[in-house]
Amino acid sequence: MKKLFLTVALAAALVSGRSVAQSESDAEPRINRAIELLMDGQPIYYTQIAGGGYDDGMRLSQTEADYITYEMEHGAFDMSRLRAFMQGLVDGGPTPTGHRTPPIIVTLPMVGLDEASMRANAWVVQQVLAAGVHGILLCHAPDPEAARVMIEASRYPFAPEVAELERGLRGAGSQGFAARIWGVSGTEYLRRADPWPLNPDGELFFGVKIEDSYALENAEQTTRVPGLAFAEWGPSDMQFWLLGIPEPGVNSQAHPAMAAARERVFQASRDAGLYFLNSCNDTNVTEMIDEGVMICTGGARVGREYTGRQMP
Repeated sequence: MKKLFLTVALAAALVSGRSVAQSESDAEPRINRAIELLMDGQPIYYTQIAGGGYDDGMRLSQTEADYITYEMEHGAFDMSRLRAFMQGLVDGGPTPTGHRTPPIIVTLPMVGLDEASMRANAWVVQQVLAAGVHGILLCHAPDPEAARVMIEASRYPFAPEVAELERGLRGAGSQGFAARIWGVSGTEYLRRADPWPLNPDGELFFGVKIEDSYALENAEQTTRVPGLAFAEWGPSDMQFWLLGIPEPGVNSQAHPAMAAARERVFQASRDAGLYFLNSCNDTNVTEMIDEGVMICTGGARVGREYTGRQMP
């Protein structure tokens, strides 16, 4: 079972035509370390910060995590602070792996309720990306059309055409600060700021949280939106919807309704060729990897040893 994760990673890359085959960017260094590792068949591990500023960026520039979730779902939507955090990462870098910064994935302060509300809030997607981050995680995501609009809002009009997507909505000028954070020219940013693996040369990493009853019913459709790379099932919120207020000391994830919800999201992700994110720790990370989980909240030391990953 130890090498099952490699088979799962390869299958995820090939399902539904979402290939991560040879691309132009294979000959040049990847900006997004998380993508680099997934292309090598390695599970990735993240840490999280809520509303960090410049000093936090300086400190986390040397993290051993493969990427950082910047939490804005429940925290303040402060773009100046996010930009300061990104600058701190640059000034504190490079990372131990030699990358300019760790990848930063932002959770948005809105849910993917429906197409109309997502279109009305497309500016949020564009503001966050203009800060130089490397991806977005859309919370709740009950409507696949909302996920589709998120992807369209993240792309430029000249990006490679995709039949299921309208042309991109990002505008001229959005590349200026972001390009400086990435350490590339504005032209190079415009070429590489596109969702991966939809675009093999892309450096942006998009995911969805399927974490309520409505989202669960649409799991199979949402996970097939072009441009997504990963999904998770959000057990804390899912419990609110399926079981109510948590009971102290009770493992809600063992409840049949919760187990069934996880299995449905997990299977939908696999069928769509998406990577699956799940909570992990030192005691269960090897089991999770064998199952096919490729993005973990913890258990990095044990997990990396299990898959033979060499750290800098």
